[in-house]
Amino acid sequence: MLDASIKEQLKAYMDKLQQPIELVAAYDDGPKSQELRELLEELEPMSAKISLRTEEDPDVRRPSFAINRVGTDIGVRFAGIPMGHEFTSLILALLQVGGHPSKATQDVIEQVQSLDGEFEFETYFSLSCQNCPDVVQALNLMSVLNPKIRHTSIDGALFQDEVEKREVMAVPSVYLNGATFGQGRMTMEEIVAKLDTNSDAREAEKINGKDAFEVLVVGGGPAGSAAAIYAARKGISTGIAAERFGGQVADTMGIENLISVPYTEGPKLVAAMEQNVKEYDVDIMNMQRAEKLIPAARKGGLHEVRLANGASLKARTLVLSTGARWRQMGVPGEEEYRNKGVAYCPHCDGPLFKGKRVAVIGGGNSGVEAAIDLAGIVGHVTLIEFGAEMRADEVLQKKLRSLKNVEIITSGQTTEITGENGKVNGLQYTDRNTDESHHVALEGVFVQIGLVPNTEWLKGDIELSQHGEIVVNERGETSLPGVFAAGDATTVPYKQIVISMGEGSKAALSAFDFLIRNSADDSDSEGESDSAAA
Repeated sequence: MLDASIKEQLKAYMDKLQQPIELVAAYDDGPKSQELRELLEELEPMSAKISLRTEEDPDVRRPSFAINRVGTDIGVRFAGIPMGHEFTSLILALLQVGGHPSKATQDVIEQVQSLDGEFEFETYFSLSCQNCPDVVQALNLMSVLNPKIRHTSIDGALFQDEVEKREVMAVPSVYLNGATFGQGRMTMEEIVAKLDTNSDAREAEKINGKDAFEVLVVGGGPAGSAAAIYAARKGISTGIAAERFGGQVADTMGIENLISVPYTEGPKLVAAMEQNVKEYDVDIMNMQRAEKLIPAARKGGLHEVRLANGASLKARTLVLSTGARWRQMGVPGEEEYRNKGVAYCPHCDGPLFKGKRVAVIGGGNSGVEAAIDLAGIVGHVTLIEFGAEMRADEVLQKKLRSLKNVEIITSGQTTEITGENGKVNGLQYTDRNTDESHHVALEGVFVQIGLVPNTEWLKGDIELSQHGEIVVNERGETSLPGVFAAGDATTVPYKQIVISMGEGSKAALSAFDFLIRNSADDSDSEGESDSAAA
C-alpha cells in the first residue's frame, strides 16, 4: 500500500506518539478489506506504541477500523481506506489519538471540551474531495478532545447502499445522532458554533470591544491575505474579517499557474496563506460575514463594518476583498434539488454519481474540465452550453470530444431541473436555434457557469458595475475615500489567484499611503482631517 519513502516519513511521525494506541480492524471477504489489512499491517510496526487487533463486534461497518487510545474512551473510526485527500486525516488521527497536541487555539479547545451531551457524528466523504478533510479532521480532533463526541468517517463510494438510503448526493455530508447536521466544508470553529448556541453572542461582545484598526481587510482569500500581510509589514494595526478564510480557493482542486509553484491544491494553498498571515501581527476574525458598510462622515474618519452577528468593526481604511461565489442558473428546481442531484463541485461530489448519468452546465474551461473528470467516473455526461460553441481552450475541447460517453449540446438553454421523490431525475432545455424543448433523463447536474461577486451588502454605499463588481482604479481606490478593494469582487479583469494577490498587495500599499497623507483627529475620529499635499 505504501512506498518506501512514505513509510520512512510515517515512521518519523509515529515517533511523536506519546500514548499507546490500538488499531481495531473490521474486515470482510472483499478486495477492499484486503487493501485495508495491508495498510494496517504496514502501520503497526512503525511504533512500539501501536498495536493491531481484529474487531469482534459483528455490527460495525466492514471494511473499517478504529484508532483508540488504550485504556480510555478516546478514539475515531474510518469506514473505508483513508488514502487520497484523506491520507493526511489518517496521519493526524494517529498522532492526536496518540496524545500529540493539535494546533487548534486554546479558546477553541476549551470550547470543545466544555460541550455537554452525547454527540455521535458520521461524515460521508469521497477520496477526491478537497473539502472533506477539513471536516473529517475537525470532527476527529473534537472526538479526541471530548470523549462525549464520537466520529466515524465513511467513504461514500465504498458504502453505496448507505449513500442511496440516506440520499447523500454531496460531500462532505455530516450527520449528528442520525439526523442531518450539515453539508460542505466546515471548520472546527463553525461546527462548534452550531453546537454552542451562545458562541455568536460571546464573539460579538468580544469584537465590539476591539479598538479601531488602521487597516481592516474584509475577506480572507488571496487578495485579503496579501493585503493583510502588506499592511502588517508597515507596522500599522491590521485586522482581517472573513466569512471563510481562503474563500473560493478552498474549493479549487489543482492549481498549476501560480508562479514558482508548479502544482498545489486549494486547501493546501489556503493553509499556507493563513499560516503566512499569522506570522504577522494581524487580528484574524474568522466566520464573520459583513452585512453593512457605514462610510466615514469625513475623509480620514472611521468607517464602520457591521457584521451578521450584530457586532461592528471600525477602521480608518478598508480593503474590501470579499471575492465571489458559484453563479446559479436561477431556474425552477435548482434550489429545491441542491445537494440532491444539483452540485457545483465535480471533484467533491463526482464519485457519488459513479455509473450514473449527469449533465454539466457550461462550456467554459471549468465546465469542460468538469465534464472530462466526470466522464471517467459516471456512466454518461451531457454538456450543455448556452452559446453557439464552447468557450473552453481548444486543447480541452479536443480531449472532451475524444470521450465516448460524452454528448455536447450547444445553443442549449437550461430551463428547469426536474425531480422525483426528493432528488433529480432530469433537466429541461430549449434548443435556441429551433425553440424546441427537450428533456434529458439523468441523476445529477453540475453547474459550472462562472462566479458572482459577493457585494450585495455594499449596494447604495459604494459604486458597483452593472455586474455588481466594485469599481476600482489603478490604485485599488473605490468611490469612497479611504476604502480600497481587490480580487474577484472588483472590476479588475482576469479572475486569477496570482492577480488577486497582486491587487491585494497594491490595495494595502494604497491604504498605507492614504493613512500617511490623511492624519486622524484624535479629539474627534469623525472630524475633519488634515490632508497633506500629494
